[in-house]
Amino acid sequence: MKDERWTDDFQISSATLCRQADAAREAGFTQLAENLRRAAELTAVPKEELLRIYEALRPGRSTQAELLAIADKLERDYGARQTAAFIREAAAEYARRRLFRPE
Repeated sequence: MKDERWTDDFQISSATLCRQADAAREAGFTQLAENLRRAAELTAVPKEELLRIYEALRPGRSTQAELLAIADKLERDYGARQTAAFIREAAAEYARRRLFRPE
């Protein structure tokens, strides 16, 4: 039993990710800082939900309405404003490139 590891043993906290984002921004790595901030937001989202979102973001898997609904849910239920904005930006790009699943 003492050698067993659980995924909860290896989870990083939102606070740690935010501190890493601050350090990245101070060092001039703004894109890395933004990625770490989104990761911090996503620590509140259940793993199963994250997997559904990941699958939905694959080209041809979702409609525009579905991606926008995911963004709304992330913002409303988890306070993940930056991640929601990122998904809305992706949805706009999917529309431009015609990557949505046909309705």
